[in-house]
Amino acid sequence: MSDPLHAFPTACAQTLRALARYPRRTAFSWPGGSLSYAGASDLIGRLQKVFMQLGLQPGARVALLSANRADSWCSGVAAQLARLSVTSLHPLGSLDDQLFQIEDSETQVLVVDADTFRDRGGQLAARASNLKTVFTLGPAGYGVDLLAAVEAAGTASPRNLAGPDDIATLNYTGGTTGKSKGALRTHREYSGFANAILADFEIPDTPSYLTVAPISHVAGTKVLPTLMRGGTVHLLKGFDPEAVFKTIARERINFTLLVPTMIYVLLDHPALDKTDLSSLELLLYGASAMSPSRLVEGIERIGPVFSQLYGQTECYPVSVLRKRDHDPKTPELFTSCGFPIAACDVKVLDDNDREVATGEAGEICVRAPHVMAEYWKRPEQTAETLKNGWLHTGDIARADERGYLFILDRKKDMIVSGGFNIFPREVEDVLSQHADVAMVAVVGVPDDKWGEAVTAVVVAREGAKPNAEELIALVKARKGAAHAPKHIKFVTELPMTGVGKVDKKVLKAGFWVGRDRMVG
Repeated sequence: MSDPLHAFPTACAQTLRALARYPRRTAFSWPGGSLSYAGASDLIGRLQKVFMQLGLQPGARVALLSANRADSWCSGVAAQLARLSVTSLHPLGSLDDQLFQIEDSETQVLVVDADTFRDRGGQLAARASNLKTVFTLGPAGYGVDLLAAVEAAGTASPRNLAGPDDIATLNYTGGTTGKSKGALRTHREYSGFANAILADFEIPDTPSYLTVAPISHVAGTKVLPTLMRGGTVHLLKGFDPEAVFKTIARERINFTLLVPTMIYVLLDHPALDKTDLSSLELLLYGASAMSPSRLVEGIERIGPVFSQLYGQTECYPVSVLRKRDHDPKTPELFTSCGFPIAACDVKVLDDNDREVATGEAGEICVRAPHVMAEYWKRPEQTAETLKNGWLHTGDIARADERGYLFILDRKKDMIVSGGFNIFPREVEDVLSQHADVAMVAVVGVPDDKWGEAVTAVVVAREGAKPNAEELIALVKARKGAAHAPKHIKFVTELPMTGVGKVDKKVLKAGFWVGRDRMVG
């Protein structure tokens, strides 16, 4: 254990403190139910008692597969209080990906939301050889009903047994460029995320937070900050635009987090102009860049409430583009991923870890208390990523004279065409400003003449028929001939990962077929 003089509250201890502070307030609300702060504290205590009866070693992994539910979130807190660690399976992940995560993380306990994932949970329970215990939230015909076990456990006060060196989380990367990796954090690295968010994100004073994206991932990082401010977390189990509009209006939601594709659906929905969204104070978006033209449309129709977040599994958050940075009069900032948060030391470095000149391209590198400790069981990749004490994010960017960061692309996505280094993001930014383009992704396709040919995969705005030659000419005029796409493919949708990013691995593999085929 570490020197107690240098200890700090763990995130699970911060949770207990917040829940004790506002016992009568509503902590969680969902269609058909709610849970008070005192009720959440009691549930966590009972869950902790059940977990401790398993007699597991400290750090043993508890995997969660759940839609947005209060009891599954409380299960994660209870596990951490009991010195166990949590790994969250992505609710949109494939069976193979989830099985890989359970086996790679050496998970011993699986908690399954029986309402939403009964069948998938059963498949995982049958096939994952390392599992010792399977709990289900509600009866499922396999495993142990955790909610029944909690009832049988009787009342129990939650107690924080975790110290700074105990493992808190093992979060797996999105795997957009290869096999997913587990980013491990002890409570030392995990403890600061809520403070960092409250310090730099414009979270309302008393948040009424709507979760639409999975709280197993980035949307879940705003749950504890909401409770620390005495707010309520409103849980929706998935993205249904009508439910989103109705919940915002009925519950006077002042804060939510969405990925750009969700925002586009809301902007195109007929209910938008008939819904009272005046309560909204903050709409956080992230996971991928947002089309500048659609951002302006969002500000005009929803309000000046947009704020962009940037970070990654290995370190979240890194930077934020605040509401006042989203000014249609200064749209050049719309392509920025923001200004580094106070808790992060951020530099743009070259391949030799030397800082580049202002405006030059280099890799975003970060030092912060909440950077992961290591990649689980991957010492070589850990050494490469945490080289010289800096987290190397793999994101190529430039910084302006004020320190705002502009991501050019993933290092691995750079296209080398005719001897030129081309960052797909720069081409995407030009094409996404065209009025007929709803979404676009740019990849390099092997080519005998160019090495790689710049290829744009475009989803047209509804009712529009963009002209390929016109789009190529637009890029040529703005960025020069080397950046101009050699091919434009029109599709009805782009392949997306579970966290809302365009899956370039699938695009590059060339076997992605949307609702209709790519046309040259």
